[in-house]
Amino acid sequence: MAESWSFLDTLDSNFRPLVVIELAKGTKEETIKWFTKRIVDKKANGGEYSMIFCAQLLVKPLVTEKGEENIYLVGASHLRLLLGAETVGLVKECNDNSMRTFTYSSRKTFRDFADDNHNFLTMAECQYIIKHELENLRAKDEKMIPGYPQAKLYPGKSIVRRLLTSGILVQIFPLHDREELKKLRHSWYGRVKVGYQPLDEIRCYFGETIALYFGFLEYFTFALIPMAVIGIPYYVFAWEDYDKYVMFATFNLLWSTVILEVWKRICAIMTYRWGTLLMKRQFEEPRPGFHGVLGINPITGREEPVYSSIKRQIRIYLVSLPFVCLCLYFSLYVMMIYFDLEQWALDYHEENESNLSSLMLFVPSIIYAVVIEIMNRIYRFAAEFLTSWENHRLESSYQNHLILKVLVFNFLNCFASLFYIAFVLFDMKLLRQSLATLLITSQILNQFAESLLPYWLQKRHKKKMKKRMSSLKTDTDLTLVEQINLEKEMGTYFGTFDDYLELFLQFGYVSLFSCVYPLAAVFAVLNNITEIYSDALKMCRVYKRPFAEPTANIGVWQLAFETMSVISVVTNCILIGMSPQVNALFPDSKMDLILTVALVEHLLLAIKFIMAFVIPDKPRDIQIKLARLEFESLEALKQQ
Repeated sequence: MAESWSFLDTLDSNFRPLVVIELAKGTKEETIKWFTKRIVDKKANGGEYSMIFCAQLLVKPLVTEKGEENIYLVGASHLRLLLGAETVGLVKECNDNSMRTFTYSSRKTFRDFADDNHNFLTMAECQYIIKHELENLRAKDEKMIPGYPQAKLYPGKSIVRRLLTSGILVQIFPLHDREELKKLRHSWYGRVKVGYQPLDEIRCYFGETIALYFGFLEYFTFALIPMAVIGIPYYVFAWEDYDKYVMFATFNLLWSTVILEVWKRICAIMTYRWGTLLMKRQFEEPRPGFHGVLGINPITGREEPVYSSIKRQIRIYLVSLPFVCLCLYFSLYVMMIYFDLEQWALDYHEENESNLSSLMLFVPSIIYAVVIEIMNRIYRFAAEFLTSWENHRLESSYQNHLILKVLVFNFLNCFASLFYIAFVLFDMKLLRQSLATLLITSQILNQFAESLLPYWLQKRHKKKMKKRMSSLKTDTDLTLVEQINLEKEMGTYFGTFDDYLELFLQFGYVSLFSCVYPLAAVFAVLNNITEIYSDALKMCRVYKRPFAEPTANIGVWQLAFETMSVISVVTNCILIGMSPQVNALFPDSKMDLILTVALVEHLLLAIKFIMAFVIPDKPRDIQIKLARLEFESLEALKQQ
């Protein structure tokens, strides 16, 4: 029988395993000793309390039946986690119902705090603190990893990063809490129901970033319902009447502004309740992949790597930018091949005019949709490599540059053909057909690639594990050894990037050409309903538990959606101006038509910006609470 963690001599009753470190089999003993010593040792400049209390992490080996010791469990004392909460700037609720940054010296003023209450910090917060400490282990005097002279180190280099790239460290992942996960599964997707998702429970288990994604997905799905309801009768009764689409398109454009502004308010309410709206990010720690010469941060006074911004700009503008432009050119070249295929299918249909030839008209669009998905995924890997090579100091900067690269390419790759059909070929029938094909095909491919395929692979892996672990039938019977063996083979969840990108492209399909294909919102709603359940399934059963990441909003994606809504104003106004019905109103002067369309477009844009200005980003009560905290901080500074 496989052993549970309680039988191990090295583990005491107070040790709570939170994070798993898997080293490569056969890792040299001196490497293991050096690495574990770096994890356990006190910091030389670890803050006010590090030299007074034992504030180090705890590391314990997990010995299996075969005597292998390549897996290590990482935990921390309650005191170490509280000090870590202060270091990372966690915000907790106080006894007076206000939200404040946690400090160890004022710990008694926080709600539910007690010296013996180890649930004051959620398991996800504890794992985030440990991840923060591990990622900030950096070389100082070492020239290489002990036992591996080829794995070079230099001052400021991330030790964990070097171990990963050298193949010595296989992976680091947080452990699931089986009982809490079982409860979450039941309330989240265990039964089919019409209602809201348990976002607070999702946040406590997976962290704010993932909870915000599911909150946005749910909100966006509900926001699409009015568009879907209005779009159905327009599709049924006014298919070729473009002048009747003017009201529909106008409503769509105002709708896109309102939903994005209202989301900011909902997001502020949630993140204030979770504490992340108040978290200070200006002194963000360097990302693990950042490297440079070890120096002193002039703002914080801490030792950290320093890298020339000039070198980074050279890499961005002389390497990354030309590469992105080359990829954009290649995307346009593939698009022209697609139009050649469309022409071939059309010629074939005109020659034969059979049921087969009618079906052949959809084949080029389906092939092109598949090619688009393949190109998007290949480009994503190249964009990640380039952005990492640019050596951005902050994770937020890294994400912004990566998202910009990917969005530009995906926008052109997915929508260039639609713009070409609409504004060069002036073929509304082909535009409608291509839009419907691209939207439906991309949704099917994404559901298969992101949920169905990983779930099927995970089910296969579980069947193999059942042959070796008879106790796998119930979650509660899992010993720690069995649980780790199961979780370490699960896929890794790489973040919400692809999920937001899918919603962004879907928003583009719905808003950019709404007056041509009103049913786009209907398909988007149906897709998102299944997306909520499939994404919940993959988070709980397919992937390893991701580390929690505090966040106050959806970041640069908010700007991306707002930019898309502005572009949609222009495209829909031009499409309406191109309709025969509107052209008939200006039989003598095309200039009058152009000026009228431009005037309407400017008027709609003005209304959008006025609405964005009038609707506050934060509700009034949240603004008052934030202002009160700022006033109290200023008063405290005056007293000092």
